[in-house]
Order: sequence, then C-alpha cells, then structure tokens
Amino acid sequence: MPQKFTYMANRGGFSGRIGFILAAAGSAVGLGNIWRFPYLAGTNGGAGFLLIYLICILLLCFPVMVGEIAIGRKAGTDAYGSYQKLGGGKWGYLGLFGILAGFFILSFYNVVAGWAFGYFLEISFGDLLTHQNLGQFFGEYVNNIGPLFLFSLAFMGLTAFIVSQGIAKGIEAANKIMMPGLYIILIGLIIYSLTLPNAMAGVEFYLVPDLNEITPRTIFYALTQAFFSLSLGMGALITYGSYVGKNQNIVSSAAVISIADTSVAFLSGLMVFPLVFSLGAEPGQGPKLIFVILTEAFQNMGPIMGRIVGGSFFLLICFAALTSTISLLEVPAAYLVDQKKLPRKPVVWGISALIFIFGLPSLFSQGIVPFLNKLPVHNSPDFLSFVSDMCDISLTVGACFMCFFIRNRWKIGNFNDELALGNPSFFGSSIQTYINFAISWVCPVLLSILSILVIVDKFFGLEHLF
Repeated sequence: MPQKFTYMANRGGFSGRIGFILAAAGSAVGLGNIWRFPYLAGTNGGAGFLLIYLICILLLCFPVMVGEIAIGRKAGTDAYGSYQKLGGGKWGYLGLFGILAGFFILSFYNVVAGWAFGYFLEISFGDLLTHQNLGQFFGEYVNNIGPLFLFSLAFMGLTAFIVSQGIAKGIEAANKIMMPGLYIILIGLIIYSLTLPNAMAGVEFYLVPDLNEITPRTIFYALTQAFFSLSLGMGALITYGSYVGKNQNIVSSAAVISIADTSVAFLSGLMVFPLVFSLGAEPGQGPKLIFVILTEAFQNMGPIMGRIVGGSFFLLICFAALTSTISLLEVPAAYLVDQKKLPRKPVVWGISALIFIFGLPSLFSQGIVPFLNKLPVHNSPDFLSFVSDMCDISLTVGACFMCFFIRNRWKIGNFNDELALGNPSFFGSSIQTYINFAISWVCPVLLSILSILVIVDKFFGLEHLF
C-alpha cells in the first residue's frame, strides 16, 4: 500500500463515498440555506434571485468545489499543509488564511445557532407564541445574555463532542443521522405550508421569475450567497478532501454535494414563502424574516399546531447549523493535529473553548454593550455583523487565490491527473474542458471582480451602483 494511504489511515478517514458526500453536504448545508437564503431571495426579487443563484452554483461554485477537494485529497493533510505541500514557498499562508476564516466564522455562527436553539426551546416548551409583539420579544431576547450564553455554550459543546470522536465515528456518523433528518423535517414543513391560505402566491413569487426584477444587486447578492452557502474558500472542503480515498470520483461527488446543498436552499424557499404570504406579510423583511415574521405565522396556527410546526422549523435550523459547525471546527483542529502532531481530543476541546471566547463580543453586540453595537462601518454597525461581513470577504478572496494556485502553481495538468483517479473517463471529456476553463479563466476573473465589490460594499456600500 502506498505511503500516502497509510498516512490517511492513521489520520482517520471517511468509510466510503456516501459518508464523504453526507459530511461535505452537511458542511455546505447550514444557516446560509435556511436563514440567509430566504431573506436574501425575499429582498432581491424572489424567483429572479433563485435563477441567478442556480447559475452561480453551476458557473463558479461547482468548479471551485472540485478544486478544493482535489487539493485536499492529493496532499492528504489539512488546508495549510495542503497548500504548503503542493505549492511550497509561502503558499501555506493561503491555507492558514482559510483556517483563520473558519475560526472566526464559527465564533459568530455559534451565537446565531444559540439563538435558534433558544427559539426551539421557547416555542416547543415555553410561552414565546403568546407574546403580542414578537419584534420587541426578539430585541429583548438577543440581549438576555444569561440563557443565550448557555445555549451557545451547549451548541459548541455538542459540536466539540462530535468532532472529538474523529472522522468516521464522529463527523460521518453524526451527518448520517442529521442530514436525512433535516430533509424529513423540511419536506414535512413544505407539505404543511402549501396547504395554507394564499400559499400559491408565495410559490408564484418564488418560482415565476420576473426578468425586470433581476438587477446588478440581485446578481451580486446571489454570487455572495452561493459562496457562503457552499462553505467555499475557507479550507473546509480541502480538509474533508484529505480524508477521501483515491478510488472516489471527485467530480461526481462534488456534483452530488452541490445538488444536495442547492436542494436544501431551494426547498427552504419553498417552505418559507408560502408561510410568509399566508400571513399577508412582505417577503423583503431581511434577517428578521425568520425570527419575527415566521414566528408570527406559527403564532397564528394556534397553540398546538404552532408549537409543532414552529418547533420543527427551529429544530431544522439547529440541525443545519450543527452540520456546518462540525466542519468549521474540523478545519483548525485538523491543522493542529496534522502540523503540530497534537492528540485530537484535547485539541478539539481546547480550540472550541477559544472560539467560544472569541464569540463573546458577537454575543454581547446586540445592544447590551453599546460600543459593540455602534461600529463606524457602513454595512455592519454591530460586531456580529462586522465579523460576518469580514468572513464574506475572506471566502471570495480565498476561492479566487485557490484558482490562481491551481492554474499557476500546482498546474492544470497535475490537477487533471488527480481528478482522473477514480474517474477513468475524465480525460478528453466535456466536463474536463469545462472545469479546466472555469478554474483557469472564468472563476479567477469573476471572483476577482466579486472580491473587490464585496470589500467596497462592506465598507462603503454599493447603493450608488445598484
């Protein structure tokens, strides 16, 4: 057996193709699909946003995903080690950039996951649905630090426990339960939402595009959402790719992962917009769409059905968040295990504690600590929004440099050789032509432009352009 296979076995690995696909799809599926996608679609034209989003997945995200998995599998190590091993010189810093991005994403992501977990408990077992002013309740809720501290701590603790168990027994096993459960809950909620009065108006808004509604703003937010949703540009899929066997077909696996992630985003919209239109609410409500507007819809269903449907919805969000927090934690953990030769369990628990501490300013930034809620930044007045926006920048920049790395350093020929392993028909195929052209030209050019626009938008705003 080649030495690299022995090394992978010692690090642990996925038991097979299904385990890898479920774990990687779980990494992609998260709050971005169920919380962020619907509110961005609602504020950017509904069906027009969905159409551009699907084009972005095919044109940009799928080739980038293939590239990240290929880098990880070829190197057989963490994101930093992968770039260093294949590129030498200072290329390892690109992997370190992604690792740090994942670290900070998890620091605020865990806070929002704690909100969702708290809402699940409040709706299922508390009295949230009896409140008359749900907007006021949410404002008070995110400033009630005691319970939210415990919710976020519990969420981080569960994430750490799963990751500490290793790849097959921890990450893969958890996703084999949560991903099917996520789909079951989601489809059940869709079926119910479609029975509500005026639900078809929501379906029409979401599925029948008005081309006049497609603006530069629509294209811009669809692009950024696609990268956030698929967890690209931060080393997660490089790390997961390092646990993949040489007999697996990377291209087909990436296609299935992209379809799984996109299907959850699509189905989330199909669930949310009938609920919104049944309430007679406007779909362009922004982030409060989930925590305020939909909660009002659950409230109108009555005490029993509201608890069942609302509790199921926020349980769904918790499942989606957990599949992503697992992958976000694995990225820095794999770096310390591979590069510093430290034992997995102490590393996982130690870095989880550090990430939780770094997340406290985000937890405190919704009003209880005034200076954290009034930052002098154009589009991110509070600390949580600021960290989120900086992470958006890191994803597009990281993906852009990954394309330059494959084309200019690792070289397209070596990239193709890796993709041909487990895929004998790859050479000479149309998919080879498509991926090579996308990685070499389409993705670097568009991602360079997108990165600049994201930076300008976060710090200065693009209202004068859009």
